Amino acid sequence: MKPRSVNTVEFAKAIADETRQKIMGICCCELLSVNDIVAKINVAQPTVSHHLKILKTAGLVRSERRGKQVLYTLNQERMAEGCCQVAVNFAPEHPVELKD
Repeated sequence: MKPRSVNTVEFAKAIADETRQKIMGICCCELLSVNDIVAKINVAQPTVSHHLKILKTAGLVRSERRGKQVLYTLNQERMAEGCCQVAVNFAPEHPVELKD
């Protein structure tokens, strides 16, 4: 399955929020439940769930159901794709030379 292209506006909005940045940071390289995330960043559970929904919609977190729990982890591949797409969109291949 081919990955969907990265919408740079959706990507930028998803990573712009400080709480979402904290969530992405702690979800990197491990699977965490909503309660684990709440305990680590000291934010209310409904707030964490709201931010996880935004991150999941943007493809920046993956989820895995284990019994009654849903565990989340950072989608590092999608994060890299988003950063690369931003660079492609906003850093021209042939930069303009400025004169003094």
